[in-house]
Amino acid sequence: MSGRLRDRVWQRIVDWLNSCPREEPQALCNFERLKREIRPADVLLVEGRSRVSEVIKIVTLSPWTHAAIYIGRAVDVQDSSMREMLARHYDGDPWEPLLVESLLGKGTIVTPLSRYECDHVRICRPSGLLVGDVQCVVNFAIEQLGTDYDVRQLLDLARLSFPYAILPRQWRSSLFQHNAGKPTHIVCSSMIARCFQQVGYPIMPLIKTAEDGETMRFYKRNFRLFVPSDFDYSPYFNIVKFSFWGFGDEAAYRRIEWVDESREQPEVKKKKQRKEKKRRKGNVIDIGARMLAGQLARRIKWSG
Repeated sequence: MSGRLRDRVWQRIVDWLNSCPREEPQALCNFERLKREIRPADVLLVEGRSRVSEVIKIVTLSPWTHAAIYIGRAVDVQDSSMREMLARHYDGDPWEPLLVESLLGKGTIVTPLSRYECDHVRICRPSGLLVGDVQCVVNFAIEQLGTDYDVRQLLDLARLSFPYAILPRQWRSSLFQHNAGKPTHIVCSSMIARCFQQVGYPIMPLIKTAEDGETMRFYKRNFRLFVPSDFDYSPYFNIVKFSFWGFGDEAAYRRIEWVDESREQPEVKKKKQRKEKKRRKGNVIDIGARMLAGQLARRIKWSG
């Protein structure tokens, strides 16, 4: 009975964290172009609108709160055993473009790309990744399906974002001891980092100079330490954006039909103002937390 009660309470918490206080769409790219040009092994970054996304923004000091990896369509998966595994987790249209992602309360699942049609997204494309390695990355992502979401890891990442010296010893991170060597629980960015580490592709490696002063040595970071913004910052991933008008067209911006808000109906303007006021009110805590985190980052020496 206590177990059932605990599960119910936990599910209520998960549902509250996953709920979106801001329901208005904020898509800033041409999703139809993105859908046509996205490639397998591309990493899709998402600016989430849920409550847990606001927490991740504060922890990582970045607008990117979620990452998913594109695996293509089910019919395009070359390995027959991987197609069978994918079919056990997804029974939709085999021609639908698909993502593999890890979500709080759901674990690692298959999701149609269209899920993020109304969100602010960005593509991070691994530069120069070989075709054979693309398939290896896709296959490994499919193998992760069914893995649980690691809330403990998310809390550890949050604790690592604070000055280590001021934390009580019992609060200090046990990230490397917890579930060591058993990736049965994982968060979105860590799952994707493991996929690329399988083929030795760098994301944000540790680079040190050897004793001779010339040779550069690359060290892999613990995959559990990656956050979505690392794919954005990585020099080994190209940022791909899809605007609503083509950059290839000369002076294409001249053809944009801008809306003159001064000519809108008074009722429409008032409605927009009320909506904007409500949105700003909901973001007061988030803005204050970001400012505080920024001040701490500048004034306090952060531990590695």
